[in-house]
Amino acid sequence: MPDTSSTSTVPPLPPLATQAERLIGLGVHELAGIAADEVRSFAEDASSGDSDALLAVHPDRAPASTLAPLLRHDGKPGFVVTDMPDVDRFAPCTVELPDAPLYLVTSLDRGDHMANWSPEEALPALTKENRTPLLLTEGIHWVLQQPAVLERNRCFMTIGSRLRKANGALDARTPAIWLSNGTGRDGRERRNAPKVGWCWWGNRHTWLGFASATGRRH
Repeated sequence: MPDTSSTSTVPPLPPLATQAERLIGLGVHELAGIAADEVRSFAEDASSGDSDALLAVHPDRAPASTLAPLLRHDGKPGFVVTDMPDVDRFAPCTVELPDAPLYLVTSLDRGDHMANWSPEEALPALTKENRTPLLLTEGIHWVLQQPAVLERNRCFMTIGSRLRKANGALDARTPAIWLSNGTGRDGRERRNAPKVGWCWWGNRHTWLGFASATGRRH
């Protein structure tokens, strides 16, 4: 595997009650058809058991295409790359989600130590470490709650989401979140904007780690 010993410290998540208010302030609860009081109540009930957890909305309720524009960096909104119009078809793969509109994702890690690994290399390594790769929507939730987690040259893939083609095979694209360079079809005005895009299953990128967690619970 590539040698990737260089890491940086990822800021901690806010308390769950603060995360709930953040989602409500962004209108995510309305997008998902969940009452604001339900979000607050869930966060209050869950706060006693998890001090380092991410409050996430089930992707069936709040898909990536609705969440990405809520991201902000350098004053610029997030976006999905033009050649990923099927972004919401990337579904959980080898990942089991709680059957609930709201759930927690525990002990997140950006996976800096796996920068310059391919998704094909990273997935079995995460499994061996008893970690589960983040979904694309979970990665977006993470950046919504803690924007500093997305740094130039220290961004991450979310390989828990994959697209299964009509013939049953998995699409070779794997989702990721990084900061746009403002080149090509992104447009110069989007330089430094949060970008939801994809990379190939077998390719390596020095600036992409692999976001993961220890588990999920309702």
